[in-house]
Amino acid sequence: MHPHQQLSPHVPRTYSAIFPYAAPPTRSEDKKRLALTAGDWLHPGMPSPAFYVLGRCLQRFTLLGLLLLTAPSGRASDYFPKPDSEGGWREVHDAAGVRKRAGLDLNQLERAFEFTQRCSQNGGLLVVRHGFLAFEKYFGLAQRDVNPDMASTGKAVTSIACGIMLKEFHDKIPDGLAQKVFTEKYLPEAFPLDDPRKADITLGQLLCMTAGYHGEGSSPGMVNGRVIPLDPVRGQDIHDLDMSSIRTVLWTNPGAGYSYSSPAPHIASIVLRHVTGMELQEYINERLAKPMGWGSWGYCLHRGGFLMPHANGAGSTALHATDALRFGYCLLHHGRWGERRLVPADYVALCGQPSPFNPHCPFSLMFENNSDGHVVGAPRDAFYKSGAGGFGIFIVPSLDMVIYKLGGNDSQYAPELTGLPQPSAKDLSRLDWRPIPRTPFNEGSLGGDDGLRRVLEMVSAAVRD
Repeated sequence: MHPHQQLSPHVPRTYSAIFPYAAPPTRSEDKKRLALTAGDWLHPGMPSPAFYVLGRCLQRFTLLGLLLLTAPSGRASDYFPKPDSEGGWREVHDAAGVRKRAGLDLNQLERAFEFTQRCSQNGGLLVVRHGFLAFEKYFGLAQRDVNPDMASTGKAVTSIACGIMLKEFHDKIPDGLAQKVFTEKYLPEAFPLDDPRKADITLGQLLCMTAGYHGEGSSPGMVNGRVIPLDPVRGQDIHDLDMSSIRTVLWTNPGAGYSYSSPAPHIASIVLRHVTGMELQEYINERLAKPMGWGSWGYCLHRGGFLMPHANGAGSTALHATDALRFGYCLLHHGRWGERRLVPADYVALCGQPSPFNPHCPFSLMFENNSDGHVVGAPRDAFYKSGAGGFGIFIVPSLDMVIYKLGGNDSQYAPELTGLPQPSAKDLSRLDWRPIPRTPFNEGSLGGDDGLRRVLEMVSAAVRD
């Protein structure tokens, strides 16, 4: 079945596995097949009603038997992987096993990986469906146990940490995402305010990048879907990360527009520090990493001989690849991990749908969402976060699937970024790799968000149940 074919709610997904060339019945067609009109009953040559009903019953029983025989292994609602040190994910490798257990076409996944190799100097592709690690391949410096700079993919982790904070410390931040945070209580270092408009900024706006903060570099603004060009301004300075983020200028009033601005999620992480009394990395470690069984991980705090005093809420997390999958798998299960509720389910739901804090574009709580169908080859309930260099974590609830794409140049795999011991490199064949140039006959290396969206489409097209 084509993974995005729309079925009426009561038609099983395996319908087209039985009738591969027939369009699935619509709800109105179902009704017609189950109840003929009086005129139909009296039409010359029609079988008697009793014969018709008997035939339909036999057909339904036959269909039910076929469905039971062809049904996939089902959603893995009760399966959660052990830490890698204890055996890790359950895996399938051969084409038959991938098809039977994960409902995926291995050849199509290989094509997605082939495309992935065009996008960046180093990288990899991992796919989990129905709780089975069905695909895992790397190239260049990437491998399972390295800790690369995942860049802005880490913004998603900041957001989820804030969602946990809002539940755990509700009494301290009672208005939740609607809480105005430029106050002495939440951001004392921001006073005196350099712009009185900042007093109206809410946590939700910071996490949806609609607080009015100027986009980084040449990032434009957006107002109700319309692109607004912006001139570059000074942004974050790692040597004074907190104050440089807070003092970044506003390009518009809070809530009046979107611009992709790294200062915004970092300011949200400063709020988290004050509310929880913990560093962002410590809070994530206690609330997410330990319960899920992550291996060694950290933030890329070492920059050119300078040790950053705080983790950057704008990203640069460094997780093992299979632990990035665990993070996405937790969100796929609405914030649950085994018997524990790690993330509020209602917060996870908000990440994958349009947000009242951002009416300008499909970006909610640090996740791009496909609710408007702009990624035409992927389900509309997909939500994901990208990172510079071609990193991306994708959650696709309707397909019961998590995808993690690694990317990055050699500098993003430098061991000194985290100070964590790293495994020896296995593949040095891409040390001289250069991006494929775009020509009239070649789209070139899609190393940014376009490449990530293409991978999402290609992996979604591998679904066969």
